[in-house]
Amino acid sequence: METTSFVRHSSTAAVVLAAGAGSRFTGDSHKLLTKIDGIPIVRHVIDAVRGADFDEVIVVSGAIDLADVVPDDVTLIHNEKWEDGQATSLQAAVAYAASRGHTAIVVGLGDSPGVSTDAWAAVAAVENDLATARYGNDQRPPVRLSASMWASLPVSGDEGARALLRDHGDIVRPVPVEGDPRDIDTLEDLRRWN
Repeated sequence: METTSFVRHSSTAAVVLAAGAGSRFTGDSHKLLTKIDGIPIVRHVIDAVRGADFDEVIVVSGAIDLADVVPDDVTLIHNEKWEDGQATSLQAAVAYAASRGHTAIVVGLGDSPGVSTDAWAAVAAVENDLATARYGNDQRPPVRLSASMWASLPVSGDEGARALLRDHGDIVRPVPVEGDPRDIDTLEDLRRWN
């Protein structure tokens, strides 16, 4: 009698959250489309993620249309409920990732151009249900969430994976990385990059 062995394939997607209005940024355009070295901020993030060899790269948009800056090999999904907070964008990403059979996601922010490809890859490589990048003593995105954690994510409000890091600190695996995790929220934040 012939037996067949099934091995569950693990698949990890990167998720770039890029749906917010960027209301604290007072520049001439939306902060994600503002350029650093001639390239939109969100594209710096996407390019770093694309270099990390994920099974799929997902960008969640909302307040602005990102179709012109998201490459064809990246999945762009639109969060209709973006005004209800970051949790809704993460929920949209998780629903999509589940529908595609991914077993984990690594989540980062579209306004953090200093997070390197190496940081994304290092967090993705950790076999832990909950892991986050550690820059010195500071834990910041990207954050790895296995599918077993997705049901614990908030469904509303302006908090996403941070809630899990706080509520499940005993299982978080910090991953030491290099880079600058700070996000760009204001023109003052932008000036440190230019």
